[in-house]
Amino acid sequence: GYRGVPLAGYMPIRTEIDPLPAMAEAAAHGPVGVPVIVTEGAPLVFSRWEPECEMVEGPFGASVPAKGELFEPEILIVPLVGFDRQGGRLGYGGGFYDRTLEKLRAKRPTLAIGFAYGAQEAARLPLEVTDQPLDMLVTEAEVISFG
Repeated sequence: GYRGVPLAGYMPIRTEIDPLPAMAEAAAHGPVGVPVIVTEGAPLVFSRWEPECEMVEGPFGASVPAKGELFEPEILIVPLVGFDRQGGRLGYGGGFYDRTLEKLRAKRPTLAIGFAYGAQEAARLPLEVTDQPLDMLVTEAEVISFG
């Protein structure tokens, strides 16, 4: 199983599906973090998060833990705008997760799990060669494994 494996989620914004319950469960067994944007065009780094930890406004207005203890996750819960049944993910266009997954996967196997609503499914997404695939997708109705 994956219990205790370092995991990163995200602080939900807009209409994103809320990963906080899953993150809180994982935090009982191992390190959990949230992304921190260093600069545009750079991979994300991850700051250690725990339920009820103090959060402050970080770069680009994102909520980040006040402590700022960095670590490298091996599982990423990834936000998205759209997904397809081939493991394709459409993000917000910044390329942050693609760059981050490429960097992490160059070092060790890194699982990317998309969290989305079923209504965000597309027949086929226009993917670029730089787009990193999802390994799994969780919706309100099902869990889909790719590959």
